Amino acid sequence: MNTIFGTIDRPLTHDPKKQAPMKPSTPSEPAGSAIPDFTTTGATESRQNRTREMQLIPEALARAHMHERLREAERERQVTHLLVARRMQRRAERASMRARRALAVAVMQ
Repeated sequence: MNTIFGTIDRPLTHDPKKQAPMKPSTPSEPAGSAIPDFTTTGATESRQNRTREMQLIPEALARAHMHERLREAERERQVTHLLVARRMQRRAERASMRARRALAVAVMQ
């Protein structure tokens, strides 16, 4: 018969009576450490397809999303600067035309 071990994510059973017994910790063993008769070899076997790259996929997606948002914000800033520059250029051209007209009126008189 094949022995199937449970994992933290998918325990073999949810019935507390069928789980490994809890033993009081000894002074040589820190509190909260794993009990010696509970093996976790099955946990690594059941997670063999969960590679490091797969575990980092959500982080990579978040990083890519953040970079895309930063590029989008930079494009928005460039568009804003361009609009401000064009507005200032039109304002300077109008001021130049007013000055030219004023000079022409002053020379004609």
